[in-house]
Parts: sequence; structure tokens; C-alpha cells
Amino acid sequence: MNPAQKALWYIESHLAEPMTLDEIAGIGGVSRFHMVRAFAAATGLPVMRYVRARRLTESARALAAGAPDILTLALDADYGSHEAFTRAFRDHFGMTPEAVRAATCASKLRLQEPILMDSTMTDNLAPPRFETAKALLVAGISERISCDNGAAIPGLWHRFHQEVADIPARVGGVAYGVCCNGDDAGNFDYIAGVEVADYSDLPRRFARIRIPEQRYAVFTHADHVASIRRTVSTIWNQWLPASGLEAADAPNFERYDEKFDPRSGNGGFEIWVPVKE
Repeated sequence: MNPAQKALWYIESHLAEPMTLDEIAGIGGVSRFHMVRAFAAATGLPVMRYVRARRLTESARALAAGAPDILTLALDADYGSHEAFTRAFRDHFGMTPEAVRAATCASKLRLQEPILMDSTMTDNLAPPRFETAKALLVAGISERISCDNGAAIPGLWHRFHQEVADIPARVGGVAYGVCCNGDDAGNFDYIAGVEVADYSDLPRRFARIRIPEQRYAVFTHADHVASIRRTVSTIWNQWLPASGLEAADAPNFERYDEKFDPRSGNGGFEIWVPVKE
């Protein structure tokens, strides 16, 4: 798990919060000097330039969708004033925020998409345990994920942590990252959510899914969350083909208990893969 991968996870999952190079380096477990060079070597971009470009990109998308309050966007992008934000926005895109909002389109701008984290396989996957879990109702924040936007998941979790207090009838303190409704092109719905007792008072803006009773292979991911794609890739491309089992046509999910720290990405979690003989 290298420092640049940890930095990418931290940036995407805390994009609307103030962050410094020292904080990013701390998440990566290295010095400022090390982080600057490691991130540039891995991505071709200076780390804080990537932060600014990602924030301005999300602001541009919001403006193209009609966001009325430019000052709010400026503050969310960590600019102290409308003027400072406008200056940075114009320097980056060659257009003012007002012009992008009037055009209602950001497709011609030089947008900075999230950089995907490593998906190579790991050589230290521990054997799973097997459990049959009861049916589960999950409610949370959802987004359609494709091969092109998988790096959006950390940002989805950031939105979840901002809104989870508004989810009624919550059961326990565990959070779930549910992958469901997949198609033949590899797209799927990802729901960052919690278990609920029922959906009767759930606001319409939240997604919901009932996970049926199912047998699972349960894997422990002890490393930083940013390396999850390596573990998932190893499960599906190495362990499952060699296991003699088949993946069941049911949601699979990550399970984050109280040991997981969403601020740092450390603490570990479990990956539950539905299986059948």
C-alpha cells in the first residue's frame, strides 16, 4: 500500500473539507517531501494541484447544473472569498463561474476526474470464514458505478457521513458498502448505508435495498481502505475460481464496524461475497 494510493483515497473522501499537505502526508505515513515526490511519480501531478483541480472540477459540474450560490461553492472548495474562487476558477478553466453556469454545460472544460487506485492482486489474501447471514434492510446514499468512475466511491462515503444522521430507524453502528444491480457491462449500484428496521419514514432521497438471507465467504481486509481494489480483484480473479464455489446472484458488501476509522481509512473491515456450491 503506497503513500500515493492512501493520499488519493484521503483526497477523494474529504474533498469538501479543508486539507493541508501535512495532513495528506500524515495519512500516507511519510514526510511532506516524500509525499510530494511519491504522488507526482505515481500520478504525474503535484498533490495540491490535484486537490485544487478536483475541487474546481466538482464546482464546475455544480455550476453547470445550476448551483445558485457561488460563495457556498467557493467555501466548499476551501477558498475564503467569492473573488479568490473566481480568480482560481478562471485561471484553471479560462471561464468565469458565472459563464459556466450560464452555459449549463461543463463538457468543454478541462475537468480533472478522480484517479483510480491500484487494482493489482495481493499475494497475502487470508482464507475466508463462511457465514449464513439473515436478511438485511440497508438505507443510504447511492450512485451508479462504472469502470470509468470507480474512484467516485470515496466521495460517496463522504456524502454518507454528512447525511447518515437523517436516516431513521437505524439498527446498530455498522456501516455497509453494498454492490448490487450489476449489468453485463460491469456497471453496478453502490450504496453507502446502514441497517434499518424498516423504510416507513425513510426520506425519498435515500436509496434502499433488501439483502436476502444468504451464505457468504467473509474476507478480512486489514490494510488501508485505499487498497480495497487489490483485495477485491484477488477474491474474484484468484480465490473464487480456485475455490470450487460459485458467486451467487445477490448483493455483495463491505462491512465497517466500530474499529474502522473513516477519517484515516485505517482499522480494517470485512468483504462479504455471496457464494453457492
